[in-house]
Amino acid sequence: MSIGISSAVEQTERELGQVQVYNGSGKGKSQAALGVVLRTIGLGLLDRSARVLIIRFGRECEGEEMASISAIQNGFPGIVDRVCTGGGGWHIAKTAMQWGRYSVVILDDIVRAITSGEMRESVVCRGISNRAAGVEVICTGEGSPADLLAMADLHTEMIDNPAETPIEGVRIYTGDGKGKSTNGLGTALRALGAGRRVLLLQFMKGGTGYTEDAAIDALRQAYPGNLDHMRSGRDAIVWRGQQVLEDYAEAERSWEVARTAVLSGQHQTVILDELNPVVDLELLPAPPIADLLRMKPNGVQVIITGRSHERHPFFELAEACTEMVCHRHYAENGVALKRGIDY
Repeated sequence: MSIGISSAVEQTERELGQVQVYNGSGKGKSQAALGVVLRTIGLGLLDRSARVLIIRFGRECEGEEMASISAIQNGFPGIVDRVCTGGGGWHIAKTAMQWGRYSVVILDDIVRAITSGEMRESVVCRGISNRAAGVEVICTGEGSPADLLAMADLHTEMIDNPAETPIEGVRIYTGDGKGKSTNGLGTALRALGAGRRVLLLQFMKGGTGYTEDAAIDALRQAYPGNLDHMRSGRDAIVWRGQQVLEDYAEAERSWEVARTAVLSGQHQTVILDELNPVVDLELLPAPPIADLLRMKPNGVQVIITGRSHERHPFFELAEACTEMVCHRHYAENGVALKRGIDY
């Protein structure tokens, strides 16, 4: 039986919107939200009812972040709407959630705004509770507001695990919580907004049906020559003890592409999505990955994502090694996955 992304598309998707919270001191909270934006964009190119509203609370967007968000707004008018800053954005967010005109509302850094006292937690929770049925709400920021965390259908805490000998430009996102691949997608958006050339290489994600693909194709046109994307692997989940020759061949083929890209320096950002489970399943050995990171040219950023059952040696080379800790996930309660959000 096929159990890859194609079969996931055939499942009955949920109609009720879920509340997702990404908090913790680790890096990647806003980038996880941006990754969901990319998936929603892909769905919006196919289904005009898919729209996303991004609201930033408490601080202005700066540098790469502002450039990437501006690029998203300009590149996908009608799908991604305005970014607001400060507490004044709450009225817009509350109204948007109640009206249900957006399939996704991202309240970026609102967790920090609640914790600092800039926003009243009771007001935020009441506004989220009164949202239209189909609206997905994503909250990010550092802090642990008890009532907001209690109402979350999904809660991922991001914790940094410092490396012993970090190399600048190496980042790893791992753990059981949601947000690893979306961090990779969010990083791609930020890097494109900063004018960097990006390679997004996704291991163990063969097949079709990924909503981000439509957005990636559109971004290729918007940034000609600056975005390369490659998928590898079968359209199936690879279980330990059930690996087949094709799994090894696909992993090795993709690794050679990754290695060449990093060493050449032609891509300033190289995202190796789901590389960690490839090593876990012994489809690739860990030492060559560590060797490659040590040899990478200055200025090349390497992002590695994926769940890992152990801390591999190359983890000790990451300047930021963030573990996504899963405190709650709606899938555990039998809630179906949703296109444009989960895949």
